[in-house]
Amino acid sequence: MYGRMIRTKLDLTGLKCPLPALKTRKALKTLTPGDLLEVHCTDPLSVVDIPNLVRETGDKVEITERAEHEIVFLIEKAGGTSPVATQSSIENQDI
Repeated sequence: MYGRMIRTKLDLTGLKCPLPALKTRKALKTLTPGDLLEVHCTDPLSVVDIPNLVRETGDKVEITERAEHEIVFLIEKAGGTSPVATQSSIENQDI
């Protein structure tokens, strides 16, 4: 039997840069691969910061929605190591 996917809601409305990205990173660390994190933000810079964070961690933004004053990201936690961490470890190996 497969494990159940968990969907967690993170309300970051009212927080300003860099807090939405920092709190999203912290929340992603607690998830299991396949889990979903639904992030609600009002900071306009989050449309840049959170996708960049997700690219760094190797996770996946499933959906981004923009309402009049709110931005919602649905992020899927990926398995394994992040591409950035993998690239960094490759660069640090002695040849």
